[in-house]
Amino acid sequence: MNNLPEVKIGIVAVSRDCFPESLSVNRRKALVEAYAKKYDAKDIYECPVCIVESEIHMVQALEDIKAAGCNALVVYLGNFGPEISESLLAKHFEGPKMIIAAEEESQNDLVQGRGDAYCGMLNASYNLQLRNVGGYYIPEYPVGDADDCADMIHDFLPIARAYVAVKDLKIISFGPRPNNFLACNAPIKQLYNLGIEIEENSELDLFEAFKKHEGDPRIAEVAADMAKELGDGNCKPEVLPKLAQYEITLLDWIEAHRGYKKYVTLTTKCWPAFQTQFGFVPCYVNSRLTGRGIPVSCEVDIYGTLSEFIGQAVSNDIVTLLDINNSVPKDMYKESIEGKYNYTHKDTFMGFHCGNTCSQKLTKGTMKYQMIMQEICRKK
Repeated sequence: MNNLPEVKIGIVAVSRDCFPESLSVNRRKALVEAYAKKYDAKDIYECPVCIVESEIHMVQALEDIKAAGCNALVVYLGNFGPEISESLLAKHFEGPKMIIAAEEESQNDLVQGRGDAYCGMLNASYNLQLRNVGGYYIPEYPVGDADDCADMIHDFLPIARAYVAVKDLKIISFGPRPNNFLACNAPIKQLYNLGIEIEENSELDLFEAFKKHEGDPRIAEVAADMAKELGDGNCKPEVLPKLAQYEITLLDWIEAHRGYKKYVTLTTKCWPAFQTQFGFVPCYVNSRLTGRGIPVSCEVDIYGTLSEFIGQAVSNDIVTLLDINNSVPKDMYKESIEGKYNYTHKDTFMGFHCGNTCSQKLTKGTMKYQMIMQEICRKK
């Protein structure tokens, strides 16, 4: 499943009319060449229609990068830049945008070759605030030569991917947060503020869908794939058909309920009644879906699955979610950390979670009983 967007960054150079336009033209060309040498040229698009000096140019540039399929923008100050037009360019572009500027190339060319883009960046920042422009990013030091600016654009790529992805995300949840899990409480208004849709369902809805998948002809194939993945770590082979049935249920639910959104994450109830009613715990299935680009948090941790999705978008890699769990024993600290890393004992903690981590991120994965669930069942 393709659960992340491809990002294409449009590079639009701007120029203040009292500076030579050639400064912005030549510096933009040098920037694009530098990026293509160091990184993948398909990430970027050089807007060729104009150097933006006016509001009319701004409209022309917006239309061009939209037609080129750009979903992210770099406003590049080749010289001081036109404060009004460049801030309007950022304001009217709906996706993520970064503003950066060209530095002067040489002490031998500080008359005709001086662009004052350093000063222009200060004015650009002020104008963006004046117009309440949102969704923009300015690097900590946003002025550089062609190579520096190419690096800035490459660093912006995962930020842009996360921004685009979250704006087109639906979170599907099953069940209320468990009792005594207020830390997982998720006021949904903040999700709406980010452009995220959320579909909240009950565990009964999920259980009904699961029961309807009994005898699904796909179960045997999925169970065989699970057995292959687990290898020697398959300590509960008898539960694989149920896990396969559950995985198919979730995947079918995603396709039937994604609506108008392109990307999906899940968060599900996993205990204490899950194992007694479904007959298993869902950790392994959660780990498999996360490995396929569909992060799944348990305990109906809505903001947890959002965090996983953002981490996946930024890293473009498989993620997991660990709790800040227990302290590091002093003997372990002395043996494994002290003198080897610049951390005090109070800087350390141990991260833990149940089995949601994908097997591709484990040195050795084993599927057997869930210790916490077994203890709960024993006490009952």
